[in-house]
Amino acid sequence: MSENNLLKMAIPAYRMHTQLFNNVIAGISTSDAKQRLSGRTNHILWMTGNLVNCRYWLAGVLGLSQRDPYEAFFADAKALDETYDYPDLATLQKEWHKISPLLFNKLCSLTEDELRQPYTLGMEVSFFEETLLTAVGMCIGREEYLFGQLALMRRALGYNAMSYQVDNSIAY
Repeated sequence: MSENNLLKMAIPAYRMHTQLFNNVIAGISTSDAKQRLSGRTNHILWMTGNLVNCRYWLAGVLGLSQRDPYEAFFADAKALDETYDYPDLATLQKEWHKISPLLFNKLCSLTEDELRQPYTLGMEVSFFEETLLTAVGMCIGREEYLFGQLALMRRALGYNAMSYQVDNSIAY
């Protein structure tokens, strides 16, 4: 794990999110993954794709060359479009586990000086500096939000609550 004090909170959150990904989509049927509650919510495929895209986005911000093969559907939190043929959960799960170890290794290798480097998020928020560290934090926050939405969708569609069981074989 990183000796970087600036990432002491982010790395455990990142690793827990990696674990929760499998749990939050476990057992979701293909048809339920496309359900929108009252025609108003985003569906599970869109939310899951956004989780994957968030990791690819951060990987790019931190200098990794890997690109989300489905970024046309999800980049910049693009709104759900019911005309799109979104990738299925199994495909998104493969992408999650393809980018996640690479990004984890990158996060663990970053120095505090690197994390303090400016990075323009374009949010123009007065109460925080736009740095690589802020980008990491924003990604973790976005993931938290999406996991909450997915957990709620599980319950609303009649599934058991998301498990917090961890798979110790996943080391990233």
